[in-house]
Amino acid sequence: MTTTPRLALISIVGTLAHLGLAVLGWGGFGAFFSHSALIALAITLFVLSGVALFSGGNLSACVREDRANCWVLAAFGVIGLLQAFLPAWADRKGFWTLDEDAPRWLGVVLFAAGGALRFWPVFVLGRRFSELVAIQPGHTLVTSGV
Repeated sequence: MTTTPRLALISIVGTLAHLGLAVLGWGGFGAFFSHSALIALAITLFVLSGVALFSGGNLSACVREDRANCWVLAAFGVIGLLQAFLPAWADRKGFWTLDEDAPRWLGVVLFAAGGALRFWPVFVLGRRFSELVAIQPGHTLVTSGV
């Protein structure tokens, strides 16, 4: 897949917006970036966003998708916004948090590992990958590795 400037811009803006919500939830730029684990998390976010641009996944509209299912996009949007803001806000307020910096570093490791696992099938399938891959025309099962 060739990365278009428009796709790169959308990725950068989306990544900055997601990080911006976390910074806002934490209480500001200085407060957020005063923790080394959160700096590492932001770097990991940008690395994963960069990797996404070269993954070769399929961004075309789903051909056989039932249009009645479009409500899930709004639901996922709201969930995504809450996932960006609430963890940082809860950590700042001390709501359901554990002391020490170790849980933050564990979160960074889990975020990086989860991102790598998330991109694995995209790299394996290339242009054949889509969120609803099983209902797309020409879909074939791939059982080989990366």
